[in-house]
Amino acid sequence: MTLIEQYVSNNHFGKTLGMEFKIIEPGLVHYFITIKQEHLATPLAAHGGVISALMDGLLGVTALSVSANDHHIVSTIEFKINFLSAAFVGDTLQGIGKVENQGKRLIVTSGDIICPERNNIVIAKAMGTFNTYPAEKAGYTI
Repeated sequence: MTLIEQYVSNNHFGKTLGMEFKIIEPGLVHYFITIKQEHLATPLAAHGGVISALMDGLLGVTALSVSANDHHIVSTIEFKINFLSAAFVGDTLQGIGKVENQGKRLIVTSGDIICPERNNIVIAKAMGTFNTYPAEKAGYTI
């Protein structure tokens, strides 16, 4: 089982929220969630924590998509998010993440979350920094 497959199998948080991703190529990832009633903070709009969770997953898996070849996992050091529009029940959100810079230990990624059903309106933008380290330290196997 690859490191990415192990990550998918063990990411219970992402499964609980209904998040899924696709690695387009190393350094380019698409992440998806459909906003459901349980994601709402108001009668109409999704909680910012759901959007933040999607963004953290997007940015992190984007970093992981390049570090996994060296059997390294990543952890979030920081990320900054700007919320630009609300997300509503039934919206299927798409995150688009890319690697901006990759060093020996740190990977910087950026991401946009859009809503294709609403003319690709931008829901949020972010940048994140990730530490890369051997996957065995996080309990993964080779």
